[in-house]
Amino acid sequence: MADRKKMGAEDRAIGMAASITRRDFLGSTLLASGATLLNGLSPAELLAMSSGAGVAADEKDAWSGYGGTGEYSSSNGNTYAVMEAGHKMRDGAYDPLPADTIDTGETYDCVVVGGGISGLAAALFFQRHAGPGKTCLILENHPIFGGEAKQNEFEVNGKKLVAHQGSAIYLVPYPLSFIGRFYDSIGLRAPKLTYQKWSGTGPEMALSHTPYDSAGLSRGQYVLWFGAKFGQKPGMWLIDPVGKRMEGAPISGAARRELLRWFSGAAADESKFDPPRYEGDEISRKLDAISLEQHMMERYGLSRETIRRFLSPVEGGGSGLGPDALSAFCEYAADLLHPWDDGSGDVVQMFPGGNTTIARLMAKALLPASIDGPATVEGVTRGAVNFAALDAPGSHVRVRLSSTAVSVRHDGDPTKASSLSIAYAKDGKVFRVKARSAVMAGGSWTAKHIIKDLGEAQRNAYTQFFRSPCMMVNVAVRNWRFLQKMGITGCRWFDGVGNYFDVRKVAVCGGVEPTINPSEPIILTLKVLYAYPGDSTEEQGHRGRGEMLSTSFRDYERRIRQQFTEMFGGAGFEADRDIAGIVLNRWGHAYLNPQPGFFFGKDGKPAPRDALRAAPFGRITFANTDLAGAMDHRYSILEAHRAVGQLLDQVLT
Repeated sequence: MADRKKMGAEDRAIGMAASITRRDFLGSTLLASGATLLNGLSPAELLAMSSGAGVAADEKDAWSGYGGTGEYSSSNGNTYAVMEAGHKMRDGAYDPLPADTIDTGETYDCVVVGGGISGLAAALFFQRHAGPGKTCLILENHPIFGGEAKQNEFEVNGKKLVAHQGSAIYLVPYPLSFIGRFYDSIGLRAPKLTYQKWSGTGPEMALSHTPYDSAGLSRGQYVLWFGAKFGQKPGMWLIDPVGKRMEGAPISGAARRELLRWFSGAAADESKFDPPRYEGDEISRKLDAISLEQHMMERYGLSRETIRRFLSPVEGGGSGLGPDALSAFCEYAADLLHPWDDGSGDVVQMFPGGNTTIARLMAKALLPASIDGPATVEGVTRGAVNFAALDAPGSHVRVRLSSTAVSVRHDGDPTKASSLSIAYAKDGKVFRVKARSAVMAGGSWTAKHIIKDLGEAQRNAYTQFFRSPCMMVNVAVRNWRFLQKMGITGCRWFDGVGNYFDVRKVAVCGGVEPTINPSEPIILTLKVLYAYPGDSTEEQGHRGRGEMLSTSFRDYERRIRQQFTEMFGGAGFEADRDIAGIVLNRWGHAYLNPQPGFFFGKDGKPAPRDALRAAPFGRITFANTDLAGAMDHRYSILEAHRAVGQLLDQVLT
């Protein structure tokens, strides 16, 4: 804990002396630009640059920051250990493998690299369709499975609070669709959830079911904040921006008119646009040829300035960057999976910890002993993970955690080889197993480094996969009476950490309180994206990682506490008293950023994903949502199904 006597009055006032894991391991200034990250500096090197010395163990822990409580407390986003292991692999530390590499003597029919949604799905499909007795090993680099489908847990005022780290929502499928039948097979048999009921004093407020709904907008309870960037010191609230027709906003008249059309829905209502009907139709191909920014200008009549200043990166957030850097087809790709709208309006659903519950259901289906209790939503939400059961000797399916795959190589010519050698780093040592096949279910940014004999076509394809970071910040507050006093349940701002949050009714499962009211603790989730309009898709990703990796936990925490104080202090909020905890979930390559031409090709050249999806490379197939180009867990499952089908049809025949 920091020494209060040595802290400034402002830091003490915002609670920087609170008992929470932290060290000021970096200076508060930005240490790396996009250009620096292009040269491959890791967090360790950034820390060393800051201190002028080596990196101490407590500083490494501090980079990850406070992780909350429970099973996910040591796995909040990409922790320092995960980042360090990944960067060593990227930088060639295992080329060649060290002389003391340990051969485990194990041989598997299939090794799946990556234990996120796609990797778990691949193992499930392999288990179900490869035939009795076939063996499968999942290598997962985090301390717990799930990839970005993980959660943060807090204990506040005796209550357990849960929020997502990354993958958040799911859409209700048609019951007999592939996804609907898959959900049913893992125990998700009632996709529509029941949510908390209002129990506060006064009229019920407009609350969302997810952090992304803006449920209070039509009732004036979703509001806008304009801070110093707009000459407002202190900042100012624009309450009921649609009802008041943006009057009083400290922006130009033209910007007011455009934002009013956007937030009121008038721009969409006036649009004469027929969206794509299926992937690859004429409309979808035309969209893929232009940027999302250009499409928004043409469809909604918005100016480039308004899009870049007020709507970026939120209106491209599903792909991690602002609309200027993305293919216009990004906006519609996930919609073509066609969720089931039965007229009730309950299409979008979310578990308390996001898609963590879906990952846990998959793990339970794969290894019934891996989670205590029944194979139901309630069972896996309440049940504890049995970590020993994940990698039990003699099991046909094994999940090996904290194991970073560093090398996958055919034993001979990829076109003729009958096996693969696969190496992974764990606990400071390197191990090697044999496999008859492999599914690369991790992201594009790692697969291209891991496969040592990757073909030229596949390697060239990977050069056209760009990724950007995201930081999911979960702020636990002891109550939200300050928001009730202001009459708001959600807000959006245009400078500062993140861009928005919504108070949400949480799905009632796993011990969640059945009611919600402003006197009880909640978690406010800030999604932090890093967009630099005008730069290339690739450069924006590099710059964002530079900013995220080189900003200390302590600095982010200070900014968040100061920001909340400026925004809500007038309503009685006190950061020192009201913030119970802050968890940063840093995802260095959270989103694939499909540039124009990614989906269907450009200038007569095939789409980059085609080289990876069309056929196996030797004894290797490729999964992961990257290959769909849409960051949606349903595509993770579908790509895994395709990849395993290719293995069974073309490799393991």
